[in-house]
Amino acid sequence: MRAGYVALVGRPNVGKSTLLNRLVGQKLSIVSFRPQTTRHRILGIKTTAAAQMIFIDTPGIHVGDRRAINRYLNQAAQSALGNADVIIWVIDQPQWRPGDDAVEDRLANIGVPVILAINKIDRVSDKKSLLPFLSTANDRFAFQEIIPLSAFKGTNVEVLERSAMALIPEGEAIYPADQLSDRPLRFFAAEVVREKLLYRLGQEVPHALTVEIDAFEEHPALATIHAVIWVERRGQKGIVIGKHGKLLKDAGSESRRELEAMLGKKVNLQLWVKVREGWSDNEAALRTLGYAE
Repeated sequence: MRAGYVALVGRPNVGKSTLLNRLVGQKLSIVSFRPQTTRHRILGIKTTAAAQMIFIDTPGIHVGDRRAINRYLNQAAQSALGNADVIIWVIDQPQWRPGDDAVEDRLANIGVPVILAINKIDRVSDKKSLLPFLSTANDRFAFQEIIPLSAFKGTNVEVLERSAMALIPEGEAIYPADQLSDRPLRFFAAEVVREKLLYRLGQEVPHALTVEIDAFEEHPALATIHAVIWVERRGQKGIVIGKHGKLLKDAGSESRRELEAMLGKKVNLQLWVKVREGWSDNEAALRTLGYAE
């Protein structure tokens, strides 16, 4: 039996959350086309007869700690590295991009095996273009392995899993065999609501938006969930609500359907939009809103 932690790291928007969901076989991390969609360190636990692999999804490592939320995101990513037995460095297609230097700096002298996962190869029309990159990638970093894959389509994900499994230590399972994550249901409820809003909002609001679960009550046939959507300015409140309340209503309806499928029961979901000025640059506010590792 093997058991260990496998951290997924990389710059923002390279597909780490999609890869986590594919590896675990269930949606745990929300996904969107927005950078910094993942804001928390999330464990995805996969237990088989041979191993328990604890995958750690992390916020994208990025340059700049000007605001408190950015410092938190980088700290959450860094905290995962300290526990990892194996690191999977995820990049976006076979090329180095701005921001990869920041990841490399964090991994310098890390002391554990690092696998390079070249994601989104389904978008590479000329697969021959992979070869020059593969031949030179180890010139940049001493990778244990380099694996091209598509987290979205599942291509080579099993190859990546087998490679990581071979590198984690022997040992007994750390979590119960039926546990999928270390996060409570109310955390996932908040993330589902935030995901549905991210898909509907323009460029300005997403980074100024967070969701807090005010009440979560479960009964045999019904779950009642009250969620507060916090924004930083009054003008953003109107944007989130939308014309005649349509944007908020549509996001709420889609969130409710996903939560009903997740919980296996009817869900009464109530949403409120409130203003908390400057919450994303206030460390005390971040802690009260759940941004603490």
